[in-house]
Amino acid sequence: MSDRPSISRRSQPLTCILNGAAGSSRALQAESQLVDLFGRHGAVANIVVAREGKDIAALARRAVEEGNAVVVGAGGDGTMNAVAGALVGTDTAMGILPLGTLNHLAKDLNIPLDLEAAVATILTGRVKRIDVGEVNGRIFLNNSSIGIYPWIVHERQKEERKGYGKWGAFWRALISVARRYSFFHVRLAVDKREEPEARTPFVFIGNNKYESEGLSIGSRKALDRGELWVYRGPPASRSRLALLALQHLLGATGAGGLAISDAQQVWVRTKAARLAVATDGEVNFLDMPLRYHTRPGALGVIVPADDRDTPPAE
Repeated sequence: MSDRPSISRRSQPLTCILNGAAGSSRALQAESQLVDLFGRHGAVANIVVAREGKDIAALARRAVEEGNAVVVGAGGDGTMNAVAGALVGTDTAMGILPLGTLNHLAKDLNIPLDLEAAVATILTGRVKRIDVGEVNGRIFLNNSSIGIYPWIVHERQKEERKGYGKWGAFWRALISVARRYSFFHVRLAVDKREEPEARTPFVFIGNNKYESEGLSIGSRKALDRGELWVYRGPPASRSRLALLALQHLLGATGAGGLAISDAQQVWVRTKAARLAVATDGEVNFLDMPLRYHTRPGALGVIVPADDRDTPPAE
């Protein structure tokens, strides 16, 4: 399915799912603001507030079933993942209103971080088909990882439940995990190439290539190359582990010593029967082995009409 040109969506059915469960005061105050912004651009949007994170996917599925041409996610990368899960493989396009902390997907797609500009993009932009990564039936738009990072996310969530803010909870979790985390042994099969078992603190798998030079560190130039990129961390001191984890959170995968390869499919095997796996910042326990693969062009997203990526190499 090819990219579609810029069109006006002011008269199309549109549902916007607002993540009201993340504890962000900006998100909780955004409902009336979104009604005003869509109205200012001559559109009527059905604004639905998800009171719990688990409700987002169900609301997105309902919006697709009701015939909405566009379903908008208003939140962070976890919100986009939940909405996308209902849209993958359909002709319903996803709009992005970046209300999260880091907003990696929005930045990589050149979506404006200003809310009014992002609303305007949804109504006047073009639909671009992007790739989706998948591991054991769970999709990811940015990346997935095993090892130290899922445990930091798990600990951060515990700290947030104690009342700490996102960044305070992250630093407490980072220190806690770095003090007691140990390496694990992993065997990778990258496409048809079996790699020897290695001792590592983490394996990071990106949906397309993350840049690692100059000002582009941590970003992706393209999300439609049909590739996974595999980054395996080297054995390191605990302080180095903490730094690697921070770079991972910020999307920087260019730290020295990483083993890097590209693939369409990756098998991951460890001695554990189940493993904590992060997908776009959300952690679940999955049965081994892990099978990663790419789904080229599986999701339509609305990007600025004048944004034209360099075409993929033949």
